[in-house]
Amino acid sequence: MIDYTKTLPTHIEKYVGENDLFLEIYLNDKKEQSKKRPPLLFVHGAYTGSWMWSKFISHFVSNGWNCYVMNFRSHYKSRNMDMTKISFEDYMEDLREMIAECKEQPILIGFSMGGILSQKIAEEVNLAGLILIDATICKEVYDLLPYEDFEALDEAQIVEPAPDRDELFSMDESAEDIAFQKKYLSMESSKARNSYFNYKKNGGIFVDNRFITCNCLVITQVNNEADELRGNAVAEYFHGEYTGFWDTTHTGLLIGQRYKEVVDRILVWLNKYYINI
Repeated sequence: MIDYTKTLPTHIEKYVGENDLFLEIYLNDKKEQSKKRPPLLFVHGAYTGSWMWSKFISHFVSNGWNCYVMNFRSHYKSRNMDMTKISFEDYMEDLREMIAECKEQPILIGFSMGGILSQKIAEEVNLAGLILIDATICKEVYDLLPYEDFEALDEAQIVEPAPDRDELFSMDESAEDIAFQKKYLSMESSKARNSYFNYKKNGGIFVDNRFITCNCLVITQVNNEADELRGNAVAEYFHGEYTGFWDTTHTGLLIGQRYKEVVDRILVWLNKYYINI
């Protein structure tokens, strides 16, 4: 198995705040370019951590972007805490701390749970930009296009176990890609998950798009027309651009064999809006 965390470029590691949030900082050597560009802050999803971005980072650093790659409390190398007590608002506080570490307003790149947290924080912070990769959708989009096969979460469960991955099948991930994820996947807070994903129990996070004025890019996996409609709806709600990648999986967008297509799409968008600032 290839451990992609062992292939990352040289970087700074530090612990932030009273909860010892683990932060990786990758600074490129194109200093004049970097002065003109906002930093990128990568926001991971549930069960994961900064390791989930391991295939992405070198591409952005080599293209002149400074990258901050965060971890929420009790994730990856952040200090372990009581997962039964961690809430969505706790993760919001972690994200605020990490934005402050960037020293200027970053472009947030949020995946899955990190995507809904990024949407919510964008209500209160004047971000330089917002990139949502297969993000958990806000309640407003869900009410327009609900999931037909949605299953409510088990509210009695106090923590969510790590997802069980089958190494024998994925349309866009190799066995090594899945083995890498299985090495690092960890538990998740049921309390936090119920607040942003249990739509049928009056869950879901409300996001007021009137307060979000930054450039936005929405990227999703697409395996049917409903996925495509929902992805377009998210982009329309945030007045952004949309790209759907057909025949991909949720985690495959970051770790799978076609991850570079996602990276290239983001770089095109970044170059369009930020290359000459």
